[in-house]
This record gives sequence, C-alpha cells and structure tokens, in this order.
Amino acid sequence: MFRKAEPRDLDAIAAIYDHIHDNEEAGKTTIGWIRSIYPTRATAQSSIEIGDMYVEEVEGVVVAAAKINQEQVPEYANAQWQWEAPEEKILVLHTLVVDPEKGRGGYGKAFVAFYEDMARNMGCPYLRMDTNVRNTIARQLYQGLGYAEVGIVDCQFNGIPGVQLVCLEKKVN
Repeated sequence: MFRKAEPRDLDAIAAIYDHIHDNEEAGKTTIGWIRSIYPTRATAQSSIEIGDMYVEEVEGVVVAAAKINQEQVPEYANAQWQWEAPEEKILVLHTLVVDPEKGRGGYGKAFVAFYEDMARNMGCPYLRMDTNVRNTIARQLYQGLGYAEVGIVDCQFNGIPGVQLVCLEKKVN
C-alpha cells in the first residue's frame, strides 16, 4: 500500500535512513550519502510537514519512502534533458529509500510504478530524478525501468561535497 506519510511514520523512515547509513559505513553498499548530513531524520520530518513524503507499507510496516513533488533542484539546470517540458508537467522523485533489512522484495520497482501512476493522474508526463554516480544499484533499477541518464553533474549536493549527480528522465503517457 502506498500513501502520503504521516507524522507517525517519522521513526520508521529515519530507521530506514539509519539502516542505509549502517550498510554504507560497513562497506555493504555504496549510495554516496553521509550520516548526519543527508538524509537525516530532519530531512524526513520536513518532507512530512510539507506533505510531499510518501511511504510504501507492507503488512503495517513501512518498507520504503520517497519525496515526490514538482521541485527540480538547481543542479538540474546543468543536465541535457531530452524534452523541454513546462515545469507544471514535470514530476520529480527525490530520495527513494528501501529498507535494506526487508530484503529484495521488489519494493523499489513498485515505488517507481506508484510514482509513474501518480504522474499520469496529475497530468505530468515528464518524470525526472537523480542519483549518485556511485549508486550502481539504483542506476541499474532505473535503467531497467526505462529511465535515460541525461547527464552527470559535478556538484555539492545536499551538503555532500564531490558528488557526481546522475540526472535521469522518462516520459510516460
């Protein structure tokens, strides 16, 4: 089940962030995030308060979360987008996280499908997102779902220096 996140989901989302940071620090995965810089509990709390955080819940347990809105980060201006789309027709997926402790249950793929359905329902056929060049798992997932990598932007991103930000795009009907 997918739904808008509520304040009661904050602990679960923050725990997913912690699990991802734990795995990165242990060398089990490479995302490119840094604990206490991004993402943090405050990151999730702000998105919940704004109303653009969504969760995927399975049997009452939050297994994934992401921020979905129409805000394109400034770094996107440096990408070579395939389509010149009006801003009101673009939907952006930010910080998709899947709890690594829940195994490989297809939750990321399902979340992206939810995002695409939301875009169709909103009349936003142009989808954009980003990931760190080091996050090969996410890059493979997005490529397999039909997203094109349209550029890699060198930047400081979400407070993390030296990021190579991969910008991705897809158009849906």
